[in-house]
Amino acid sequence: MESARTFLFILFAFLTFLLYQAWQEDHKPEPVSKPSIESSVDVYQSEQAIPSASPNNADDLSAEIPQEPGKTNPSVEVSVSTQPIEVITDTLKVLISPNGGNLVSAELLNYKMSLDENSPPINILENRDGRIFLALSGLFGTGAPDFNKNVANYHSAQNHYELDGKESINVDLTWVNANGVEYIKRFTFHKGQYVVDVKFLVNNKSSERIANRMFTALQRDQLPADGQESVGIGMQSYLGPAYSTQESKYEKYDFDDLAESDLSAQTQGGWIAILQHYFVTAWVPEGESKSINKIDATSKNLRKAGLSQIRITQDWVWIDPDQSVEFAAKLYVGPKIQADLEKLSEGLELTVDYGFLWWIGQPIFYMLIFFQGFVINWGAAIILVTIAIKMLLYPLARAQYRSFAKMRLLQPKMTAMKERYGDDRQQMSMKMMELYKKEKVNPLGGCFPLLIQMPVFIALYWVLMESVELRHAPFILWINDLAVKDPYYILPLLMGASMYLMQKMQPTSPTMDPMQQKMLQMMPVFMTIFFVFFPAGLVLYWLMNNLISIAQQLYITNQFNKEQEAKNK
Repeated sequence: MESARTFLFILFAFLTFLLYQAWQEDHKPEPVSKPSIESSVDVYQSEQAIPSASPNNADDLSAEIPQEPGKTNPSVEVSVSTQPIEVITDTLKVLISPNGGNLVSAELLNYKMSLDENSPPINILENRDGRIFLALSGLFGTGAPDFNKNVANYHSAQNHYELDGKESINVDLTWVNANGVEYIKRFTFHKGQYVVDVKFLVNNKSSERIANRMFTALQRDQLPADGQESVGIGMQSYLGPAYSTQESKYEKYDFDDLAESDLSAQTQGGWIAILQHYFVTAWVPEGESKSINKIDATSKNLRKAGLSQIRITQDWVWIDPDQSVEFAAKLYVGPKIQADLEKLSEGLELTVDYGFLWWIGQPIFYMLIFFQGFVINWGAAIILVTIAIKMLLYPLARAQYRSFAKMRLLQPKMTAMKERYGDDRQQMSMKMMELYKKEKVNPLGGCFPLLIQMPVFIALYWVLMESVELRHAPFILWINDLAVKDPYYILPLLMGASMYLMQKMQPTSPTMDPMQQKMLQMMPVFMTIFFVFFPAGLVLYWLMNNLISIAQQLYITNQFNKEQEAKNK
């Protein structure tokens, strides 16, 4: 039994370490040089193919048909303003560039870079100091603002907008091409939200029928996000693109994949995103339910510049003379709040990635949310979750500790067997199995609860790592952030002490190999060192788990001893 228990402890530590190592190798960003701002020229990967205006193709909006001979892009009206347009709400502070009308900066006002009172807000989108992360949107088609890389310079009525207590605010950017077609790019910001509605209002005041299609894209360098916290043993959470199609609700397509192969998918609906620790930026196109959207990825020119891009392009729409048409998409730039993401688009909540143990991690997360609503403290919520899990596993714990108690009663007989058959290991093993069978003792009875704890432990780790609700969440005293390691290592030391006490309470087999006995004695030390690098919330869970286990073992052993005394009377 002791040999099996030792093996399980070692296996637990080793598998956990391998899991973290695999996660690191799979998701760490490759070191690249900072791209220059000027290198970001091929931002749209413009499409040359315009659907023919022939009546035979009037309804075939997905057709990629060469442009009609003689059609050229008309010259554009250029705005003299180059000053970024600033928009401030209660959740966001964004900058919109008049050149292309794209978001080039987005600060999350309610999320700081660090716990320092003077720490600036997290800045998700940026285009400065060698860092590029842009949320691009535009229209393709003859005469459109973004045709053939001719990016429009929009005009805005003012350069500063504030929500100022209102429920929403519209920011309109206007551009008119040489044929008189008016394009209004409208951003709508909402109170208390991280969703920005982006619409193109096209008023075809020309004498020709035109075809336009909307694209939305996320373009980023491959450098780690500013303020990206380490999550243990040098680990970083996943940083890179993801997308959704009708067939697959959530697919990660990291920077290496973008560089090595071309992503090309067609789907109804869908979304694209770039994930980072605790935060996500996503485009969700809006349109008719039967429309076909195209998802593609980085062009060669962007790869040379050290940039990655993922893009989703909506279907072609024909616009007759004197007709007005609206194109729309939603941009989410904010924290990974599952309830908000789920409302925005199906599958977007999966960007809160709990790994292959999501089916355990998700209930744990909901339990945390439930308890935190009562105690208003995430550390206390973790303690209550630990108690709840231990209550669910109590039948297994009872079997485990009764098995320990039975083994302790058999120690005198096992010692006698060792003295008699110690030199004959085969005979010794045979006699011990006969003893176990006679006394109805399962030597592995104490192992199964340990196996159950392993996936719970790993799932909780991912919950703590991925759930933005726990970012900068304080507990008590010196623990001011449960999502990072204990700065004074007090919790790991207490956890190690509790593990040592648990070890002393468990029976030791007289037949155990001396080397195994030494390894078992050293296990609390190894695990303490290992837990030093874990988030404080995870160590708190394991410490409480050990303390409750000690209390359960004392209670169950006492009950067992009373039963034995009653039998012997």
